[in-house]
Amino acid sequence: MALKHSYTLLAPVYDALVSGPLDFYREKSLSRITDTNNKNILINGIGSGLDIPFLPTDACYIGTDITPAMLRRAKKRAAEDKSEPSLDISFQVADSQALPFQDNSFDIIIMHLILAVVPDPVLALQEADRVLKPGGKIYLFDKFIRPGQLAIVRRLLSIFVRHFATRTDVVFENVLKTCPELHLVQDEPALAKGWFRLIELEKQK
Repeated sequence: MALKHSYTLLAPVYDALVSGPLDFYREKSLSRITDTNNKNILINGIGSGLDIPFLPTDACYIGTDITPAMLRRAKKRAAEDKSEPSLDISFQVADSQALPFQDNSFDIIIMHLILAVVPDPVLALQEADRVLKPGGKIYLFDKFIRPGQLAIVRRLLSIFVRHFATRTDVVFENVLKTCPELHLVQDEPALAKGWFRLIELEKQK
């Protein structure tokens, strides 16, 4: 629960910390979602709702987060959104490591800056895999260490920050190996010389 409490404290300043340059990559990630008409889309770890301005308006969304304070900000952002037609979105408190949804519930899952935040990224991706329909896609934007990369500073830093902010030691390829139904469609370097990556996954039909 440490992350829940720390992000409650971070909620008022979260936007200032992670928006700005990151918004470009949020928008780029979401621009890859080309077929959204009448689709059920999970925004897994919606945070304060920074993805909301870039979402297509012809889908049905559920935004989840473990921190009620973050969800309140997301709800406010959605209410202020000027999209036409208005966004069909609901919000629910939920842990990405234990999603309260049935198997095969969603056509698309968006996970921006969440997989490398949760204590157990393997469990979080497995849960996303579980609730994703066969043929569905997951869109990730996050920071990952490459296989075999020493990244000594990032690994040491993670020891101190993982309990209250984010992990900096996650090797995405190791996490993906635990979900054999998920196949890598696209993997593109983004910020910080490729530390941040834009990743697209598809679940086997």
